[in-house]
Amino acid sequence: MQISLKKFTLALKHTFSISRESHDFQNTLIVGLSLHGKTGYGEATSNPYYKITAESMIAEIEGVRNDIESYTFTSPEIFHQYLQQRGLSNFSICALDLAAHDLYGKLLGKSLYELWKTNIDQYPTTNYTIGIADIDSMVAKMKEKPWPIYKIKLGTENDLEIIKELRKHTDSIFRIDANCGWTAKETIANAPQLKGLGVEFLEQPLKANDWEGMEQVMHHCALPVIADESCIVEDDVEKCGLHFNGINIKLTKCGGLTPALRMIKKAKAMGIKVMVGCMTESTVGISAIAQLVPQLDYVDMDGAMLLKEDIANGVRINENGNLIFPKLGGSGITLI
Repeated sequence: MQISLKKFTLALKHTFSISRESHDFQNTLIVGLSLHGKTGYGEATSNPYYKITAESMIAEIEGVRNDIESYTFTSPEIFHQYLQQRGLSNFSICALDLAAHDLYGKLLGKSLYELWKTNIDQYPTTNYTIGIADIDSMVAKMKEKPWPIYKIKLGTENDLEIIKELRKHTDSIFRIDANCGWTAKETIANAPQLKGLGVEFLEQPLKANDWEGMEQVMHHCALPVIADESCIVEDDVEKCGLHFNGINIKLTKCGGLTPALRMIKKAKAMGIKVMVGCMTESTVGISAIAQLVPQLDYVDMDGAMLLKEDIANGVRINENGNLIFPKLGGSGITLI
């Protein structure tokens, strides 16, 4: 296989703020894997919370370039095992794993969802994210993008007031993501009012390691709670299943589609809800997530919708929230 690595700086339509950070640009790494005239593409974004940069991923992958280019590729799953043995971060493995899956499907001429024996007759609609800002700006973002489901980022001193005001301007479903910004007491106190304001669930209200707090929330919260920062890799699913009503899988954090498929299977066996989320990826990463949608209860794949300009063609989301799948095989990605 031949590898190509390219860093992109993706400009966002609006400043994106959560409880712990704000940014106007998202750095991302696009990996290409080429074999027999086909090229598969994968992506992983930089993330200060996990101390990952595009440069650190490039350095890791360059360190094993010769090994990968001399590797005999047979399947993404076996390739993933090989990458884990090389000691790469999950973010770097994710970019390579997504590229391997896209390549594999293109070589076989089938979309990944078809290879996994799922179909796209039914799937959840993605939410559209409204980052933390002053209330007028948050209302303006909603009006700019009418959508059936909004994920509202919170973790401020006036969270309830924000939701009360936003509710005046739409009947859409709300999901709340506090990004570890609340305490157990705040979560339990806020939940009944938020439920009355049309909130569907809360995502990661407490700090990732506050298991004692989540124990209280699970017993007393009026809304379902979905794990995000508490659920990083496969080994986290079982513990999260005892402390949350569902999990949000991020491909970059767990290491790609290969472990994500196992996490979905494990969560379903435990009877908890499954969501897959994005990290403001371009259409490269979003098209990989899209292959999983028939298996999900919820999905957060609005990353490319938040960009000023995209860098790829692939699975598209139309104005009704429906997905349009290309007929290229794999994840269906081509770079612009």
